[in-house]
Amino acid sequence: MALVVVVQLAFVARGYRSDHAELGWQMFPEASTWRADIVRVTADGRHLPVDRGWDGYRWSALVTGRGLGRPDVRHHADAGLDSQLAFLGAALDWVADHTPRDDETLYLQATVTAWHNDDAPTVEVMRSAEREEAR
Repeated sequence: MALVVVVQLAFVARGYRSDHAELGWQMFPEASTWRADIVRVTADGRHLPVDRGWDGYRWSALVTGRGLGRPDVRHHADAGLDSQLAFLGAALDWVADHTPRDDETLYLQATVTAWHNDDAPTVEVMRSAEREEAR
């Protein structure tokens, strides 16, 4: 019995430390919102918005969950701001890794404006890993 309680407490403690807060239930969740401008950065330094499509790809078709298909629209961070930004970071990396016809993008970059609860907005720049194809 004591082992079960210890394991459950470990899961709850992990929930508060992880990006997505699995099992870290909070009685009063955040009222945070976010939006992002995402561009493809080419080896020659150009910044090309992903909403225009490229090489037959469209961001909104590649990334569909958690409001990520339309990042330029302000969304509620329904699982908390940290979790939402972790999903966005994973989406940047996933798109960079799964667009083989694209031979000019060096990395994807998101300029994120976030409103944590009722605080003033903050701006953060996130980047995907660099792609081998564009070097």
